[in-house]
Amino acid sequence: MAGKLHEKTAIIVGASTGIGRATALALHREGARVVIAARSKGALDEVAQEIARERGKCVVQPTHVRQEIDVVRLVSKALDAFGGLAKAMPVYATLF
Repeated sequence: MAGKLHEKTAIIVGASTGIGRATALALHREGARVVIAARSKGALDEVAQEIARERGKCVVQPTHVRQEIDVVRLVSKALDAFGGLAKAMPVYATLF
């Protein structure tokens, strides 16, 4: 899929639901190879399946961003899978 981000790699943290999920899908639809991260592997797998149905490139990495080793694994997986990074976009939502 060609687009503004063709063959660029993006890591999206919080990609299992809401704004993070929407961001992952939007970046994929612009041609990015996406590495999606969140704590819930099941929800990430659903997003990855949607991207795969649209013939996108996606890697899933369950990640708890407060755990340094998880973040190291996330970046390592992105580099191993795609060789570089274009964007890293943390998405946070806090309800009061």
